Amino acid sequence: MSSHTESTVPRQAWVMLAVATVGFLVNFWAWALISPLGTYFAGHLELTAMQKSLLVAVPVVVGSLGRIPVGALTDRFGARTMFPLISALTIIPVLFVGYVATDSLTLMLIGGTALGLGGTTFAVGVPLVNAWFPPAKRGTALGIFGIGMGGTAISAFTTVALKDNVGLTFPFTLVAIALAIYAVVGYLVLRDAPGRQVPQGSAVKRAWNTFKLPVTLQLSFLYAVGFGGFVAFSVYLPTYLKDAYGLTPGDAAVRTAGFVVLAVAMRPVGGWLSDRLHPVRVLVACFLVVAVFAGISALERPLAAVGTIAFLAMAAALGASSGAVFALVALVAPPGTVGSVTGIVGAAGGLGGFAPPLVMGAIYGWVGNYKPGLALLAITALVAAVYTQFAMRTVATPARSH
Repeated sequence: MSSHTESTVPRQAWVMLAVATVGFLVNFWAWALISPLGTYFAGHLELTAMQKSLLVAVPVVVGSLGRIPVGALTDRFGARTMFPLISALTIIPVLFVGYVATDSLTLMLIGGTALGLGGTTFAVGVPLVNAWFPPAKRGTALGIFGIGMGGTAISAFTTVALKDNVGLTFPFTLVAIALAIYAVVGYLVLRDAPGRQVPQGSAVKRAWNTFKLPVTLQLSFLYAVGFGGFVAFSVYLPTYLKDAYGLTPGDAAVRTAGFVVLAVAMRPVGGWLSDRLHPVRVLVACFLVVAVFAGISALERPLAAVGTIAFLAMAAALGASSGAVFALVALVAPPGTVGSVTGIVGAAGGLGGFAPPLVMGAIYGWVGNYKPGLALLAITALVAAVYTQFAMRTVATPARSH
């Protein structure tokens, strides 16, 4: 970014970061609307367990995969165009699900597929923030932007309560209004960074060329472990706590919320540490923490002491690792490809969260406990730490100007 020095961040960059973070949060709030109502729709539509899982998973899967084309389009057209556009388009499935589809599983799946659009905004905000900030500040900035994933926590805390106290359509109406307001504000306020490189040619071809870059696949693996681990725990932790420790659904939900909030809070910390220590070092430390405490959790010690500490430590490490991965993206992604790389890496992270719950469920059905599944997590995190230390160190040069 030639218009900025390494040590100077213009005031407008912080404005862009704030607006992008709010947009990320609002769109993720919309993206996560169906999941908290899964139990309600399961009863209302008389769904099987598999149908309920499908209903909840569709927006997440689509939102993850959709980041690939949206990231490529952001490289081409810029975040100023894509952020308001996606926010405005997401209003349609929000209202469709809330007002039209509630009595039909088929319509709910159609609406949920379109609702996945809100989850793609991650691939819009990262290249915007990356372009506005100098390299020495990008880790911190991208970590702050990552707070927007707390939109899923807003949905988890408010959707059911709003439905019970005001009515089923109200949460959807509220989110639609928030999206409309943000689309207007984003269009009026957002600006792409001066000197933004505009790639030429087909978005599909550029996305494919980006996918073939070795660094894209390397970063995808790291994000699938870090962010995928966060997603897996946020989805499956209530079930695990109920089965392994006999907690009530309410107690399990509160503890899961604590896990999510800590992970979200640690994401900017991971970016901040990456600016000062280098992302590779931060990632190695985070994965080692996950490996150690996943191993401890595999012993299924009493939750009140050792178990609680283990899960909170993993939440902190997984959250920080997510911030560190995108600090690494800012270092190693070729110019003009940050959106495309972000799209693919973000998709890998989202999809990485859905294999572990399936594995954990299968293991529990087979042996009656989760110990092998947690041991497998420990091994995976250890492999990621070793791989990061020896493979990524040669990719990302540690020289930084502070």
